[in-house]
Amino acid sequence: MNLLSKLRYGLIAGMIVGLIQLGAIACNPVTSSDSPAPSVPSPSVTVAAEISDSDGLIRVDPPSVAPEFRNEWPAELEEEFWQRANVAIEHYADEGYGNTSGENEKKSYPLAMFDFLAGNREEAISFLENDDADGADHAHTEGIDYYFAFTLKGQIRKYFFFGEWLDPDYRQRMFEGAKRWTEEEPNGRSHPLYGNGTGTGNDWSVQRRGGWVDGRNTDNLRAMREVAVYLMAEETGNEDTRQLYKQKLQRYVEALYNIGMGEWDSENYHGHTFSAYLNLYDFAKDPEVTQLAKAALDWMSAAGAVKYYRGGFGGPTKRDYGSSNVVYGSAAARLLWHYFGDAVGDNPEPERDAIHVITSAYRPPLAVVALARRQFDRPVEVLATKPTYENWKEGGDEQPAYWETTFFGQTYQMGSVAADFADGDVGPFKLMADNSERGVNYFVVNTGGDRVEPGKREGDQIGQYRNLLIWLRPAADTPFHFQIPKTAQTEIRDNIWFFQLENTWLAIHPINLSAFEAIDISDEKAAELYTNEQTLKATIQGNGYAGFALEVGEPDSHGNYAEFKQNVVERSQLTFRQTLPQNFSTNAQDTVQFTSSTGSTLGLTHNPENELPQITRNGEEHNWSDHFALYQPTEGNAPISLGWKQGTLRVEAGGEVFESSVVAGNEG
Repeated sequence: MNLLSKLRYGLIAGMIVGLIQLGAIACNPVTSSDSPAPSVPSPSVTVAAEISDSDGLIRVDPPSVAPEFRNEWPAELEEEFWQRANVAIEHYADEGYGNTSGENEKKSYPLAMFDFLAGNREEAISFLENDDADGADHAHTEGIDYYFAFTLKGQIRKYFFFGEWLDPDYRQRMFEGAKRWTEEEPNGRSHPLYGNGTGTGNDWSVQRRGGWVDGRNTDNLRAMREVAVYLMAEETGNEDTRQLYKQKLQRYVEALYNIGMGEWDSENYHGHTFSAYLNLYDFAKDPEVTQLAKAALDWMSAAGAVKYYRGGFGGPTKRDYGSSNVVYGSAAARLLWHYFGDAVGDNPEPERDAIHVITSAYRPPLAVVALARRQFDRPVEVLATKPTYENWKEGGDEQPAYWETTFFGQTYQMGSVAADFADGDVGPFKLMADNSERGVNYFVVNTGGDRVEPGKREGDQIGQYRNLLIWLRPAADTPFHFQIPKTAQTEIRDNIWFFQLENTWLAIHPINLSAFEAIDISDEKAAELYTNEQTLKATIQGNGYAGFALEVGEPDSHGNYAEFKQNVVERSQLTFRQTLPQNFSTNAQDTVQFTSSTGSTLGLTHNPENELPQITRNGEEHNWSDHFALYQPTEGNAPISLGWKQGTLRVEAGGEVFESSVVAGNEG
């Protein structure tokens, strides 16, 4: 039997500690009525929002959330938040909204809501109350689209936050439709017109897929669905469905704290999952569920803070679409900017999901904001792991699927990932370096294609130790591509490629690579996005293995650029050893041993059996099975730590310490 979660919250000597213990109360079934759902069969006005602009800034009084579930911010951070919020409101004011066909509410609902905040209330509410373009497909839910996941996210904030401005009859329609929708489990329930899908029509259409709700299971779509079903079941008094979805939410948050997120650190989708849980945080009536939502948001804020840097979003990423290798190129960065700021210049294209951020009571913990702003002792190296994408399937929680290394220097951060398989939508390596005019500059590398694109390619194996990195692959008709800023100064000495960024310096030792050449990006959209970047191409020479070794320097570690170059040329060493078994094509091994200009060492032996290389770091063999923690600094516990299946997230930065625990439940 599944057991109910027990939640505790406390403040401990300057720490904000949110503690959830799932399954901690024996013999207390999930169907208990400890937290009864509302029984009034009519809409309840959950929010009485106030919107003001008395000081020239539009401000929103958010939904009321109990003080014990809030991360309080000082006045100066709140002021910064509202200044950034107004950039987004102004950006989207007086724009056309679009339409409600399919899941187009993903765009049109946020645009109407932004316009409402900007003062165009009548027009915005009129659009939000319009009959759905596909109303016939939703006749069983009073013509309200409760099907598409992206639409659900907007429907929830429309009903609960903007509900007091909706026509009472329309709001009653939403209520009655939701009551019918959640009278039983909607996921997998046969659609009145299309059953379980006809197999015809557009790929994501109701006709093709059927059911009462979008059943796709990516993290972001699942979050939108499960949050919406829970909240509407709670609102309409459908207690069995509420309890079922409370279980689903518990399991998901438990997974975050114990094995991680399958759609980890996605430059495109991280914010979609985050904003769905903002709905749960703002509008859940059950305090246990509010605490679950807070725990999820705290975890996602911390994960985002590791990758967010001065308006950029870097390091390895899952579901990387290739558009994030520039400041504000990432949807995740554009959303998290509202909380973290610390960028050069305003966000030129705020995320539409920011409507949920701006109208929410949630704020990340102060320690997490400080983590995003790099207010902790550096340099520091953090090892991390990520689970398999479909980690809810059998065996998905047995061990990590990806091992990540991130090094935080004084002027840059560099991250790479290793796994025993290739993966087409993973960005395997990125470096972000401080730049006074842009926030950060990017240095990104990958193989294949005609430019730097996402994908962990078959044969590519990477090892990293702090500021050192080795990339090795078998010879093939597969070029290496390097993205550097056009402002970088380039020099070659003793066959070492030097790239000088503003305060960060790169030394690349090519391994069986041709001299690099500058190339143009043929894709027009990508060329426009990366107009201030330069793509370099180097081809593989010979029939063995190829790649490069990288050393990164900065003033704190190497003095000045001239000293860095001189020491690299005089002191660094690269040795290359190839083992040639009888079956060379499948079992050949290459070992690269790299000694840096400061004497630290990194070794990599290419693994012919799978894609997980053998690594030695400063002479010590790196055993992947000894490093399962979701986050673990190689020295101490700062700035972030979270053990594998340990359930306690700890963030220490900016003089603040934050802890939040979700302990795995039991069954009995």
